[in-house]
Amino acid sequence: MSVETESSALRARTAAAGLARLRRGSLAVLVLLVVEYAIGMYVNLYVTVPGADHGGGLGSAIASGPASLSLHAVLGLLLGLGSLGAAAQSILVRRWGLIALSVTGLLAMIFASVAGTGFTSTGDDSASMAMSVLTGVAMLCYAANLYLLRTGARRG
Repeated sequence: MSVETESSALRARTAAAGLARLRRGSLAVLVLLVVEYAIGMYVNLYVTVPGADHGGGLGSAIASGPASLSLHAVLGLLLGLGSLGAAAQSILVRRWGLIALSVTGLLAMIFASVAGTGFTSTGDDSASMAMSVLTGVAMLCYAANLYLLRTGARRG
């Protein structure tokens, strides 16, 4: 076997491994997003944020908020890390569609967290709606990633 053939076989295995990591990462982020969405709906409907916590930031929501709100905030931080990892992995595999979806999902989650912080500070329903819609956008991005990354899919 020639050096050139071995080199291209190594590149193909490396690319396949990168795509597999991105597929697993996208699935993990999507599953956690669904869990986060359910916890968020519970917090929105059944949890009253104490008046002392209004105007506080993420740290006060985690440290002194109700348990379900704290869980929601911590899971949101973990999702941020997971989506950042998925965006980085999509850049490494150099597929523009996957990069666009992963970065859009990351941005949607960033803006959802900003809206969520606004909601805990003010109780404004429009902030809650923005958080919900942006979470849905992120879910669609990672579901589309999974569609594009399905096993046996042709390069697109």
